[in-house]
Amino acid sequence: MELRKNAKYSYQQMANNLGISKTFYWQIENGRRRLSYTMAIKISKIFNMKPDELFYEDLKNYEEKED
Repeated sequence: MELRKNAKYSYQQMANNLGISKTFYWQIENGRRRLSYTMAIKISKIFNMKPDELFYEDLKNYEEKED
């Protein structure tokens, strides 16, 4: 996630802020695990954004694959 890298957060720092393991966070960011709405809210709060602002493109791409 470019935003994480630009903010200079490591996987471990993000995981600590979210209360999850580093591996679990890595899996979310790399598409190995589905992002829950609750986790999307937690991640967006770290960056002072709304979930829609942060994940809109991901949601749009997911919906296009479903069609």
